[in-house]
Amino acid sequence: MTDTARIADHDIHPLFINRWSPRAFTGETIPENELFRLFEAARWAPSANNSQPWRFIYARRNEGRWTYLLSLLNPGNQVWAENASALVVLVSRTHHQRPGESETSPLRTHALDAGAAWASLAFQAELSGWRTHAIGGFNRTAAPGVLGIPDGYSVDIVIAIGRQTDATTLSPELQAREKPNARKPLTELVAEGRFAFD
Repeated sequence: MTDTARIADHDIHPLFINRWSPRAFTGETIPENELFRLFEAARWAPSANNSQPWRFIYARRNEGRWTYLLSLLNPGNQVWAENASALVVLVSRTHHQRPGESETSPLRTHALDAGAAWASLAFQAELSGWRTHAIGGFNRTAAPGVLGIPDGYSVDIVIAIGRQTDATTLSPELQAREKPNARKPLTELVAEGRFAFD
């Protein structure tokens, strides 16, 4: 599905325009090997000092700890994410022991690196016929206890993965939002040599 507002100004692969974040999922099962294909793509994301700070905690629909992961979402997200095939919590390690050092130090790029892993997962999902939706609306306070996450990790996002279905399965309010978003023009995002933005 594409939107007329999604037209690239420069020649790029269609993958970057076609990927967006739907909420309408079929609820079908995702085979474990399919899910791990997405994790494999994320594993090869770039990271500062090759620290690889990302960690993924997953549950497939109606298996294992599915209800625990689903319960962490805000109610407005639970209502559509319950039809996802898998939920994945992305966490990132905030400190790192650099080669040759005996103590850990802050890993200032942990969120950036985890974001690169999330993007890699999302693009592989798109290539494999699955869709993803990053969710920021979840209980960040409860997540570490529910998921057994120790100190030293940041809980970044929850990712819903599934096969996309017709938007009519959603509430009227969500149906109105079930379309790709446009992007700001590059003139608002890129400047040469000096900050020049509003």
